[in-house]
Amino acid sequence: MVLVRRAQSELQNGTLADKAPKVAAGVRPVAFPAELVPELAHHLEHFAGTGQDGHLFQGPRGGLLRRSDFRDDWTAARTTAGVSGDVHFHGLRHTGNTLASSAGASTRELMTRMGHSTTRAALICQHMTSDRDQHIAGKLGEMIRQARGDRKDSEKDSERGSDPGPSGT
Repeated sequence: MVLVRRAQSELQNGTLADKAPKVAAGVRPVAFPAELVPELAHHLEHFAGTGQDGHLFQGPRGGLLRRSDFRDDWTAARTTAGVSGDVHFHGLRHTGNTLASSAGASTRELMTRMGHSTTRAALICQHMTSDRDQHIAGKLGEMIRQARGDRKDSEKDSERGSDPGPSGT
């Protein structure tokens, strides 16, 4: 579990400041898969600030991270991973929200995970995936088959009840 309780901001005059997230919903615990613990532990040990007030991401000399330094790191990481240059870092929030939705998260759960205070914000960060679309179509097909099967069975039952059969009794 990660506790999000503050955000770093680079002000117009170049000053770096820690501040509360934009909305109260931004302060939140976020669970993450246990499978990521080794990578997170490695990052915390080698790259993050120490202690409860240490920043998860730091500048090149251990200070606060400026937007320009982060952009350089993001570009290098994206290139190393073979990710297209038109993928922006903020897009990872959209990807995470879409994956959480595919895993079955409700809109309210997505809002909590992302720190959104409105459903509109949550829905902006949630995208349809083609495999999810196929899954939905399959589930709808199951519902149709079940409804048709139930109707046919009930029609057969009513026909049996009203038709005494060949003996006439």
